[in-house]
Formats: sequence, structure tokens, C-alpha cells
Amino acid sequence: MNSLENKNILVTGGAGFIGSHLCDALLKESVNKLIVIDNFFTGKKRNLNEAIGYKNFQLIIGDVTDFKLLNYIVAEQGIDVIFNFSVVPLPVSLNQPDFCNEQNVIMTQNVCEVIRRSKKNITLIHCSSSEVYGSAHYIPMDEEHPILAHTPYAASKAAADFLVYSYYKTFGIDMSIIRPFNNFGPRQNEANYAGIIPLTIKRILKNEKPVIFGDGKQTRDYIYVKDTAKCTIDIYKNQNTRGEIINVGSGKQTEILGLVKNICKAMNYNNDIDFRDERPGDVRIHQADVKKAEKFIDFKFKQPMEREIDETVKWYIDNIILE
Repeated sequence: MNSLENKNILVTGGAGFIGSHLCDALLKESVNKLIVIDNFFTGKKRNLNEAIGYKNFQLIIGDVTDFKLLNYIVAEQGIDVIFNFSVVPLPVSLNQPDFCNEQNVIMTQNVCEVIRRSKKNITLIHCSSSEVYGSAHYIPMDEEHPILAHTPYAASKAAADFLVYSYYKTFGIDMSIIRPFNNFGPRQNEANYAGIIPLTIKRILKNEKPVIFGDGKQTRDYIYVKDTAKCTIDIYKNQNTRGEIINVGSGKQTEILGLVKNICKAMNYNNDIDFRDERPGDVRIHQADVKKAEKFIDFKFKQPMEREIDETVKWYIDNIILE
């Protein structure tokens, strides 16, 4: 079992939604130092309010596409482990597919190349996305499910995964790939490129109708962000996960309509929902097969989703600023 104690850690995209929760969890592991690099494209400094209070934490405002900067940080800080969570999210790819693809691939290429050139044996835990599977051909979707990306974002994440795996096979880098399904919880971006949960909460707070694209019968596999952070650390700790791709999800389907209704219930909203045309590239069914996570890290899905939704709603009510 690997330990993070006294290790020098780099989290790319650490000011983001999942990345910031990962930072909070890492700082409880007695790491020697934790470095975050983020350009605040979707991440926010406020997400790191808890982390900034630690003396062994450092935030570097910069871009992972800058190879010289990334290489300098890794060498200068003596990095032992990189958690690669930098990403340009899915909604960007619907309007700027070329930018999304270029950024996501280059960021991962740079991380892999820095590791290859390093004189140290650096471990990479790379964050993928369930979007690479497209809509389910069978459920639950295991890691052998066909890669059939529906959006340029999903294609860019698939390409990044293949890059990481190629560096593992060709150059022997020490790596594991986690493939999270749909995360939710506090700190998810509620502004540009926001997901359905923060957008729904924000619309209700502004006395607007919640919006669902399509009939709402499409399903997603939702997992609480703090559970994903814990799984990520557990995957690092188990050396048997190296070279593996591991789904991180609840193993359950949630209909979008039911999800929105749960948010409405938590916020005492009793008015209509605005149904709009289905979005291009939207997948129909998602449900993770989590047998690998159960095998390697003894993962068990715990809390009922309603409780987590209540916690998430409370955080947004307390923290978001309405325009």
C-alpha cells in the first residue's frame, strides 16, 4: 500500500470542482507539500479557501498547456505524484470544439512528457470522463465498453486517455486512470459552462423555471464529489491499480427529470419545469459498472442521493452570487 505521507504532490486544475475537493482530502494525508496549478478558466480561488490555510500548500496561477512552466514546477518542487484534473469542460466543446480538443489533449500530453523526461519516478493519476463511452450499448457500463464519444469534449478526453495509456505501454510511466461518472456537490461551477444541478438551483433562486433539455428520461450515474476525491486517493495508494482504467460512480441510474424534481423539493419549488429541445450529442443512458473499484479499493456507495442534494442546495444558497 502506497502512502502520500511526506510526498510532494501536484494537482493540475486544482481550483476546479473535483480538483479542489481532492486538494482538501490530500492535505489530510500528511503530504510534504501540495502544489496547485490552475488558470481559473472554470476554477475559482474561493474553492481553495480551506486549502490555502495550510502552510504546505501553494497555488500557482498558470496554464498546463505551457510545457516550460509545467516542467519547471515539477523539477523545482521535486514532485512525486501528479493528479491530472485540468480540463476544458463539455459545454465549451459545443461552441468551440477546436479549442476544447486542443487544450485537453495538449494539457495531458504535457503532463505525460514531463513525467517521461523527469529523473524521478513520478506517479500519474489521470482523470478521465464517463463521456468517452457515449450512450450505453449495455448497462452497467464496464471499462471494456466501446469508446463512442458523442461530443468533441468526449473525443478529447478519449484521446487524452489513449495518450496516457500509450506512455504507460511505451515508456513505462507509473499511472492509473480514473473514469468518474457525473459528479455533483458543493463548488461545481455555477456560471459559464455550468452543469444541470447548479443551473437548476440558480434558476430557482432567481425565480425562474428549471430547464430540462429533452424529455428528462435520459439517465446519468451521479456520485458525490467527496466520494470521488476519496476514491482517487485510494486508487493512488493501491499499486495494483497501475495500468488500469477504473470507473468511479454510484452504479445506479438517475433520471434527469427525477433529479430536477428532487432539487425542486429541496428548494420548496412547486411551479412548472421548462422542457426544451434535446441538446446535440446528449447521451441517453449512463450507469457505471463499479466492480473494478470494489475490487481494488473496496468502494461502497453510501449516502442516499436526496441527502447529498440537500447538502449541495444549502451550499449554493449560502455561497453563490446571483447576477
